[in-house]
Amino acid sequence: MYRAPMTTHAALRRPSLRTAILVLAALVALVGAPLTASGAADFSITLSRRTSHTFSSPTQVTNADDGTNRQFVVEQRGTIRVVKNGLVQAGYFLDIRSSVEAGGERGLLGVAFHPDFKKNRRLFAYYTRPGGDIVVSRFTANLARTKVSADSARPVLLIEHSAASNHNGGSMAFGPDGYLYVGVGDGGGGGDPAKNAQNKVRNLLGKILRINVDGTGAGPYDRYSIPRTNPFAGAVRGLNEIWAYGLRNPWRISFDRGTGALFIADVGQGRWEEIDREPAGSPGGRNYGWNVMEGSACYNASSCSLAGDTLPVAQYSHDDGCSITGGYVYRGPSQAKLTGLYVFADYCSGKIWTMPEDGGTAGLVLRADTAQNITSFGENEAGELFAVTGDGKLYRVLAP
Repeated sequence: MYRAPMTTHAALRRPSLRTAILVLAALVALVGAPLTASGAADFSITLSRRTSHTFSSPTQVTNADDGTNRQFVVEQRGTIRVVKNGLVQAGYFLDIRSSVEAGGERGLLGVAFHPDFKKNRRLFAYYTRPGGDIVVSRFTANLARTKVSADSARPVLLIEHSAASNHNGGSMAFGPDGYLYVGVGDGGGGGDPAKNAQNKVRNLLGKILRINVDGTGAGPYDRYSIPRTNPFAGAVRGLNEIWAYGLRNPWRISFDRGTGALFIADVGQGRWEEIDREPAGSPGGRNYGWNVMEGSACYNASSCSLAGDTLPVAQYSHDDGCSITGGYVYRGPSQAKLTGLYVFADYCSGKIWTMPEDGGTAGLVLRADTAQNITSFGENEAGELFAVTGDGKLYRVLAP
């Protein structure tokens, strides 16, 4: 599944425009070289096929953290399959094809299991409905947690997205604080023509949202509440749900299970793919720069103000790919070489890199150059890392 090329991190304050331009020039010089020139890796990553089954355009692989050691493969058309002990289980865990418009960058794009799924049986799905609008719905599994009825859907969020079919976002993750974080694209069209990502009061497009799904009283369906510590809650100008803004098309967000840091992979426009990092305990409210900035460079301008923007912790140019697929900081027990490294890939080139968990383009190392269009990474309950590809394969990520 192709995703049109994303945006920002690491705070920078601007004492003057001249200083900002000098800092920007230094940053671009630092990160401008192709990553393939970064030197030989001390180890390589390999992909090991997990099952012979071919899935239908998978967009995600994840787990329910409920002690069953199952993996859930999300399919773009609107279905979820279950894999256990390397075997694909019969039937669908969830089938909402009648509610999903799929194709291109639309479809069932993300799923997040409630941290207390084992008890409350709740999960959340992010999808595009017929016409293109984004829906986040809550579903409830049966008592055995083996199947989810489409009739259990309870819409939580509805975001208008009918103008263009691309840049839908689709990433969701529960944070260590128990809140649901939602990555939404800028609404589509090249260059964010409506300037949605920089507008905090018009809509939720081009943002990371944070909501309390265990509360009520907020949103179009009154099925969540606003965390009191959200940066634009209350009297601060901005929609209450917004946690961060200035994003183009976040394709996979994840929390480091070791430190609690949030990683955001933002697909770029025409030059730069970027990784943004929020440290644990961040108050939020950061502006990642799009569409003023693309990565650490000015977008469609020879100079621009960096005032208030947060630059990426790492980026790579389109010499190395065209659409970042965000990953995870590895914290599993078996691949010691990967411990503490953020693993990510590029959808177009098939390249897989690692980055130290505290960020830094200088620490990016090319670990594999594959022929795979990697659409998503995911963890199992133990923290082992897996990947799915556009041609329907599920792999385990290894560092022998």
